[in-house]
Amino acid sequence: MTKAELIAAMANDAGITKAAAGKALESYIANVAKELRKSGKLGLVGFGTFTVAKRKARSGRNPQTGDKIKIAAKKVVKFKAGKALSDKVK
Repeated sequence: MTKAELIAAMANDAGITKAAAGKALESYIANVAKELRKSGKLGLVGFGTFTVAKRKARSGRNPQTGDKIKIAAKKVVKFKAGKALSDKVK
């Protein structure tokens, strides 16, 4: 599903315009990012938990040339699905 398809589905389910659904989705994404920057964790009961984890620096390999490269340390976002979401996927 693409972002446009998700916006269309949200608009249809909520009985609102695609523009309003798009604004709601953008607001959701912005607020999740803001909270993850602030506290590093966001839990939505029944949906799941977003967390920020630190990934250590490591060495890797360029697949085209085979040369060793250094991969810098960085923060990554992880998501663990909640029970209600997991049960709906089964």
